Amino acid sequence: MKVTWSGMIQFGLVVLPIRLFAATEEHPVRLHEIHVADGSRVEHRRICKAENREIPYEQVGRGYALPDGRMVPLTEEDLARLPLPTKRTVDVLGFVPFEDIDPISFGRPYYAAPGPGADRPYTLLVEALARTGNVAVSKVALRSRERLALLRPRHGILILQTLLWEDELRDPGDLAPSTPVTDRELELAEVLIRELAGINIDEVHDEYAHALEQLVDAKITGGELVEPTEPAPALDLLAALEESVRAAERMHGRPAARPRS
Repeated sequence: MKVTWSGMIQFGLVVLPIRLFAATEEHPVRLHEIHVADGSRVEHRRICKAENREIPYEQVGRGYALPDGRMVPLTEEDLARLPLPTKRTVDVLGFVPFEDIDPISFGRPYYAAPGPGADRPYTLLVEALARTGNVAVSKVALRSRERLALLRPRHGILILQTLLWEDELRDPGDLAPSTPVTDRELELAEVLIRELAGINIDEVHDEYAHALEQLVDAKITGGELVEPTEPAPALDLLAALEESVRAAERMHGRPAARPRS
């Protein structure tokens, strides 16, 4: 795997070198932009507004826009000189229980592997976090910006998980419903949750690529697609819950736990 960042973890007076590696990779199904009139591919060109001409990628840089509209060019060398202490250091701010971190703030995960000579303090941090159930809330500069992050153990290795800043989380406003439910409905829902507890994630697969192949084949051959049946909202919530519990009972081949009457 390719190293995406290298630096240090600092907690207290303990400093240990690490290297970050991307922990995930997505496999998107790529669709191309086309001109709908003739089906030909659409190209995106880089146009200089001042000269009104296309320029090669090598001449494209980055700049910071001032309030008066002026643009300040910034090179990679400029950005490398950012006076950030977290540019090469994962600065541990403190330790909290893992359950205190709301998953809505989770960003991208990285494997944090030990650097040269760091095996002992690295193992110490991994095992101490695992034993206490805590994670290290930190700050680090990745991809030209500073982020909150947490360090957590997983299978004997540290995961550095970036976090969104508080102002990056949207307020849900009044999206939550205010309709109450009955005690009977709540008890049946709890029984259903217990009956359907557990899932093997490895057996769950992305069906999008297969569905797209079916669509493309139907477009080419003129065949018909079989549309999946959409579930209808339950008109009688209590009846739907009771039937769901019975279905879970049949699926498991054992009497489902019944709510208290």
